[in-house]
Amino acid sequence: MAHGRTYRTNVKIGNWNEDLCLEEDAKKEYLEKKERGELAAQKADFLKQNILRPVNLSVTNDGRLHFGDVVMLVNLGGENRERSAVSINADMNSLIKIPSPGIQAPCGVSAGRGMQPCARTAFIITSVDGSPEGSTLLFEQSFALKTTSGFARGLYLTSDLKSFQKCAKKSRLQEVNLEDDGSFLSWWKIVHFDPQERLEYEGQPVPANVEVLIIHCKTNQALAVLGDQILWTTYGKEYEVTAHTFLDSHKAEQDNNHWILCTSDPAGDGLVLLKHPENSKVLTQANPDSV
Repeated sequence: MAHGRTYRTNVKIGNWNEDLCLEEDAKKEYLEKKERGELAAQKADFLKQNILRPVNLSVTNDGRLHFGDVVMLVNLGGENRERSAVSINADMNSLIKIPSPGIQAPCGVSAGRGMQPCARTAFIITSVDGSPEGSTLLFEQSFALKTTSGFARGLYLTSDLKSFQKCAKKSRLQEVNLEDDGSFLSWWKIVHFDPQERLEYEGQPVPANVEVLIIHCKTNQALAVLGDQILWTTYGKEYEVTAHTFLDSHKAEQDNNHWILCTSDPAGDGLVLLKHPENSKVLTQANPDSV
């Protein structure tokens, strides 16, 4: 018959002194990290506190988009996905505190279901051809989309031809991310969502809060959200964002590629899209006053 332990629980055995020292060192290291704010929970709280800080979107008085406007890029959803907005997908590894707190490039993007304007979801329409700030953005005119300054660092929404080593993590399609270099890879243009009316609208002012396509200038691929590619991020369940044109049987882009550049309600009561959904109508020749 096997015998159990014959010593008391307070008897020290083995490398008890070494174990005690290691435990004290671990506790000391924990307290030092806590004091410096380097614990994982502290980093996550600090990240969310700053990147989810509210941002005021631009108010358009003439119904058009302008260079310098702060907007949100919203997809109304589809068969397998909810309404979502292009968002900075920054995690604790993207966080830097020197010389000032912020996120570092390159940084990923995703489509989050949160509709609150904040540093994570706000983008600035930026000129790349010398157009002055405040001038009207036109269909087919090149521009850049830049995050807000400060914690979001003013990074550019960028894409490039996919390769074996550089592509979207889930779908393996063309990757979209944020870079600090405003090169040709960060140039985009807006076209009408209906191919049959695209030519008529070329060179016309782009209205705010209507469905359009956002095309990458170098690769000619449309910005897209994928409802069947789920990303589990620091902010919850979100969708993958890529640059890929999805065509239906009529050679028209599918709703994965349809985006609304949302502005703020003039009354200061949230997004026009949420407060006045009737204003977020589809742009057609039947309502030319939208231009």
